[in-house]
Amino acid sequence: MSPARIALGGSLVTALALAPVLALATPASAASVTFACQAKTPIGPINASVTQAMEAKAPATVKPGAEFELVFDPPASTIPGTINGVKVREVKNFKLAVPVPANSTFISVALSGGVGVGTPTIVQEGGNMVVTLAGPLKGGAAIEIPTITVKLKAGASGTIESKLGGTSFDKPGLTFTGTAEFGPLPVDAPVACYPDPNPALTTTKIA
Repeated sequence: MSPARIALGGSLVTALALAPVLALATPASAASVTFACQAKTPIGPINASVTQAMEAKAPATVKPGAEFELVFDPPASTIPGTINGVKVREVKNFKLAVPVPANSTFISVALSGGVGVGTPTIVQEGGNMVVTLAGPLKGGAAIEIPTITVKLKAGASGTIESKLGGTSFDKPGLTFTGTAEFGPLPVDAPVACYPDPNPALTTTKIA
């Protein structure tokens, strides 16, 4: 993972995948999400901008009260071996939050696939679905975050937009700890990120 590029599909720490559908899904759409990140280091906070590539799928329309799925499938990526010239030994405690979309009710969520990430887990916490990769994930390693399939129930009307979680460094949607080699000893640096801007990855009309 690199502070200047923590891509969920191509740089720093790859972040996530989200959901297929119990209705006919539209073709997968490719999107890029930029994260604002801040690492707490021995030399003070370090800010970085990270870009995440992701493919997402959802039905274009769904009937009121019908069940459907969202599918988020991040591409394979590589954890950076260095960040701003500093060697990255490993990344651990990686967590990515995906909010349950407005105008929908959460039913279930599951992970599938994934390469080089150990045994990932996902749970619902409040209004979010949180993917956890305990790690450690070695610097320079090739990984692929599992696909996340979320089953939802549509509300009575309106639209359902899926987005990634996080609104600030104090309320991040992506967190992890990077172990870097500052001098002779490894140092753990907690990193907090949020999407900035935070575009809709899929839009489903209730009709």
